[in-house]
Amino acid sequence: MTSSLDTLPKIGAPATRALNGAGYTALRQLAGVPRADLSELHGMGPRALGILQAALEEHGLSLG
Repeated sequence: MTSSLDTLPKIGAPATRALNGAGYTALRQLAGVPRADLSELHGMGPRALGILQAALEEHGLSLG
């Protein structure tokens, strides 16, 4: 199943709130963002980061 670049994948409510609070509302906005920066957001854990990375890879993109 291919994720949409216009929405965030299902990563759990705390991680979604963390991304929204930081201004990220679409998967495409995360391309190139350093993984370390995202991991510092409250509510963002290794599982959510893995899901985001996998979703980006479906489109030939990745976290920074």
